[in-house]
Parts: sequence; C-alpha cells; structure tokens
Amino acid sequence: MEADHPAICISRQCELLDLPRSSFYYKPAGISEYNLLLMDMIDKKYTQHPFYGILRMTAWLHDEGHHVNHKRIQRLMRLMGLRAIYPKPRLSKSEDVSEKYPYLLKGLMIRRPNQVWATDITYIKLKQGFVYLVAIMDWFSRYVISWEISNSLDTYFCLRALDKALRKGIVPEIFNSDQGCQFTSEAFTSRLKAAEVQISWDGRGHFWTISLR
Repeated sequence: MEADHPAICISRQCELLDLPRSSFYYKPAGISEYNLLLMDMIDKKYTQHPFYGILRMTAWLHDEGHHVNHKRIQRLMRLMGLRAIYPKPRLSKSEDVSEKYPYLLKGLMIRRPNQVWATDITYIKLKQGFVYLVAIMDWFSRYVISWEISNSLDTYFCLRALDKALRKGIVPEIFNSDQGCQFTSEAFTSRLKAAEVQISWDGRGHFWTISLR
C-alpha cells in the first residue's frame, strides 16, 4: 500500500485489497524480554523434540525453573507457528470461507518448472524477537520465486509475495497452499483466479503424496 498515493486514498486501497482499514494503522506491541527468553527456550526444545505440545512444553519449562501458565505457552507457540507433530483426530473445523478448493496434487507427477508453485509461512528468530517469512517456491526446481517478511501474520505481506511472483510474467498451472487464513482470504484467491491459476489447498496428510520424477 502507498500512503501518499496521488489518486487512491488509503480507505480505497484497503477496500481493493479486502483488508480492514485498521490493519494499515495497526502497530504490533513489542514482546517482553521474559517472553523472548521463553520463546528462545521453546524454539530450541521444539527443534530437538517437535512432538512436544503445549502441556509437555509447559511441564519441561517448569522443570527448568520457569513456572508459567500453559495458556502463555499456548499463546507463544501459536505466535511462533509451532504445533506438535503427531497423528491426531480432526477435532476442529476449517474456517468458513465462501469457496473451498480441492487438493490437486495427490498422485501428481511434478515433471517441469511452473507446473506447481507452493507457499508457506515460517518464522525467523532474531536477537530482539521474531519475524515471519512467507516464500513462494517452484516445486520442481525448488527455486524460490519470491519472498516477504513481516513482524505480524497479516494477509498483506503474503499478497506482496504473490504479486511479486506474478509480476515476473510466468504463472503456474497450480498454486498449492495450506488452509491458513492468509491463503484462503478472498484477496489472495482472487489474485490467483484473475491469473487463471488452479488453486489447490492441502488436506490432512497430503504432503507425503507429492512425486518428483
């Protein structure tokens, strides 16, 4: 967005991007030194034991002398995008969206560049906190087509990465993502539909069905 755009005001830009105007003015609060310490410990432990969930991580922190409430650990792990990796029943429903898209990659042979692009969000630990990285990658060549960073998990920085990728003049046949709110938003899917790209949303367990020849 351009705050000083000569022709389009901020409210109109937000409307075109399907973003609330408050998102443009929002300034995220800083993270306390103690929470940064906890996040650093959680990050290191999760790297060693990715099956640690909220309760197990909380118990481990207690053993380390940090008597914190599990709700704080839940909030910090959610902020970091960490979830325990283990088979579990589907006890929650996806967020309501106006249109759902199928998973298109089951059994598909990835044979050429620009057949499938994929995207995901991760976090990067810095000395003073964390930032979020979204990357768009060609699944055949593993080439990173575009990326953006942000200090919050808003939709806008994902849109910037997508726009940057599409401006290169080449579009994929299929664009695959998980069902995070950034990628299921109307603003994101409408960009892909306008470029005549098939939209694929990950389903449970589908990651392991991708084939490269």
